Amino acid sequence: MAVKQNVPTSDDDWVRAIHDTPLQLVLVVTGGGSGAIARLLETPGASRTVLEAAVPYAAPALANWLGAEPEHYCSSDTARAMSMVAWQRAQHWTGDTQVAGIACTASLASDRPKRGPHRVHLACQTAELTMTQSVEFVKGRRNRREEEALTAALLLNVIAEAASVARLTTDLGDDEPIVSARCDAPAPWRELMTGALTHVLIADTDDKQHDNTPRVLFPGAFHPLHEGHRRIAAIAARRLAAPVTFELSIENVDKPPLDYLEIERRCGQFAGVGAVCLTRAPTFLGKAELFPGATFVVGADTIIRIAAPRYYGNDPAACRAAIQRIAALGCRFLVFGRLDDNGFVTLADLSLPSELRAICDEVDEDAFRADVSSTELRQAAADDE
Repeated sequence: MAVKQNVPTSDDDWVRAIHDTPLQLVLVVTGGGSGAIARLLETPGASRTVLEAAVPYAAPALANWLGAEPEHYCSSDTARAMSMVAWQRAQHWTGDTQVAGIACTASLASDRPKRGPHRVHLACQTAELTMTQSVEFVKGRRNRREEEALTAALLLNVIAEAASVARLTTDLGDDEPIVSARCDAPAPWRELMTGALTHVLIADTDDKQHDNTPRVLFPGAFHPLHEGHRRIAAIAARRLAAPVTFELSIENVDKPPLDYLEIERRCGQFAGVGAVCLTRAPTFLGKAELFPGATFVVGADTIIRIAAPRYYGNDPAACRAAIQRIAALGCRFLVFGRLDDNGFVTLADLSLPSELRAICDEVDEDAFRADVSSTELRQAAADDE
C-alpha cells in the first residue's frame, strides 16, 4: 500500500500553491468529494481560484445541472458531462476560455449495503483537454468518512494537475488503481470548441483539415456508427452522385457539448468509412446557414421533427420561418424510411408542410431498409461490459 499522507489542513502550503496559480475553475460534486470544496475555501486565496462550487446531490438536481437525466448517475461519462457544464459556467463568469471545469461523481459507503462497487469518477475540462480518472475502492477497507476524505484528496489532485502543482500521495492500495483517460485536443478542435471556427472537416484517412465545402451531409450522433449508417451513406452517394460527409455537431440542443474524449471516440469510427465534419450546429437551420446549397441525408423520424413546432419553443411561426429559410438557402433533404412502432415509415406516410415537402426527395423501402437502433446497440454494448 502506498505511503499515507493526510489531506492538507487549512493552512497547508499545498492548497495555497493552487491558489497562487492563474487557474480559475467551477467545481461540481455529487455523491462525494465535497471535502475538496471545504479545503479550497478554508485556505486563504480561494477567491482567486474558485468561481463557483456546486453540490447537485439529489437526482433531479444533477439532471438540472446537466440539462437532462443521465443514463447513469455515477459514471465516467457523467463526470465528463458535469465538468463540461462546469467549464461553460466558468467561461460565463469570466468571459475567458482559459478556465477549468472540475467534476466528481461518487458512490461511497452508506448506511445500507450497496450492491455495486464503491467508486469515484473525476473529470477535468479545459479549452485544451478532457481528462478523466476512475477508481474503485475495496469494500470494507474504509468507513464513509475515510472514503469521503480519500475522494476529496483525489479530487484535489485533479485540481492540482490542472494547476500544474505537485500531487498529493494518497492511501490508495495497490489493488485500487486509478484508471485514466485523456485527450489533448488538436488546434482545430480547440478552435471549434471555443467558437473560433464554425466547422472542422476531417478526412477518413489522415485527419487533415480540408477547405472544401461538403455538398452532401449525413448528420447524426453516430453513437455508435453502425451498418445502417454505412448503407445509408452508400445509397445516398450513388443517388446524388457525390461523396457523403458525415456531420457531427459537438453541440446539442438539450445536453452539454461533446468533450474531446467523446469527439475522439466518435471520429475514430469513421476511419476507412468516410470524411466527417465537426460543427457547432445542432439544428438544421444552423446546418443550412453553414452549408447553403447542401443536401442533408436524414431519416423519416428526423424530417418530421423539423416540421414540429415543439422543437421551436412551440412557436408555429418560428417553425415555418426556419423551413422557409432552409429552402431559401437552397438546401434539400434526402429522406430514408425508418422503422417505428407502427411499421416502416417513409416520406410518403408523413404529413409535412408543403414548403418542406417541396425540398424533400425519398429513398423508398425497396431501395433501403435497416431496422437497426443506436440505442439498442449501446444497451447491448453495456450488457457485454
